[in-house]
Amino acid sequence: MKKFIAVAGNMGVGKTSLVEFLTSQYGFEPVYEPYTTNPYLDDFYAEMGRWAFHSQVYFLSHKFRLHLGLNDSSATVVQDRTIYEDAEIFATNLGRTGMMNARDFQTYMELYQSMRGVLQPPDLMIYLRCPVRSIRQRIKRRGRPSELAIPVDYLRNLNTLYEEWVARYDLSPVMIWESATADYLTSLVDRIEFKRTIEKFL
Repeated sequence: MKKFIAVAGNMGVGKTSLVEFLTSQYGFEPVYEPYTTNPYLDDFYAEMGRWAFHSQVYFLSHKFRLHLGLNDSSATVVQDRTIYEDAEIFATNLGRTGMMNARDFQTYMELYQSMRGVLQPPDLMIYLRCPVRSIRQRIKRRGRPSELAIPVDYLRNLNTLYEEWVARYDLSPVMIWESATADYLTSLVDRIEFKRTIEKFL
């Protein structure tokens, strides 16, 4: 029976690596975040207040289209970041900090709630937990120019929102993996533990 598995977590926590691992180990169909196609992203990181609404609406609309398309697949699908995170983490952070004004944030959230109501939730949500220090090290290693100037407070706020969100998330079972200390890619022990845990859900 096909399933829909979602991988959630802050930038730099290892979502794409996990999607690639699950694809190679189990033959799942990967669905990646439309990160490189967002025409507002570099502008957003350079001037968040001006471009917050534009960038977030782009992600929301494209993620909604991707999510709808998951129903057409005959295979188990694993998705790199969900529409829930776009709204409840990233857009909410912009609203809380005033980088997205109240009017734009309300419009955005009304659009999100309408979209959420017609979407099939995942069968399993995998949340990759990672401290900000490790996230910053990973961002530096992968060297995306638009990410290198991200303030540490921004990453810290996102981590706080992720913890709040995963604590209340109830649309599907949640598997939490400590990605800073448990490395399923290089440690055989961790890999066995990871596979043992996920296969309970599969």
